[in-house]
Amino acid sequence: MDKEISVVAVAKSMQQGKIVLVDVREHSELAICKIAEAIHIPLGEIPRRIELLPRNVPLVIYCHHGMRSRSVVDYLITLGFDNALNMTGGIHCWAKEIDSDMLKY
Repeated sequence: MDKEISVVAVAKSMQQGKIVLVDVREHSELAICKIAEAIHIPLGEIPRRIELLPRNVPLVIYCHHGMRSRSVVDYLITLGFDNALNMTGGIHCWAKEIDSDMLKY
């Protein structure tokens, strides 16, 4: 089963209000750019803040380019989060394809 979702599909789902976004980047990265609707849980805090994550709606995880978030999705799947998806290309791809005014780094 493919656990990837494109930024275009994420943007469409956000308009329909059907997903939860989780930004796993560090605070310093969040200061550069962010998606306002996202919950921010840095990668290292995921295990102790797992109770904040819903299991009943698509859970889209992202980071800068999609590598760290992929590891979070893999981890969540081992915990039974069948709803976890990795946003392909991360916030960098979001800035290129969805929000061209967003700062890139």
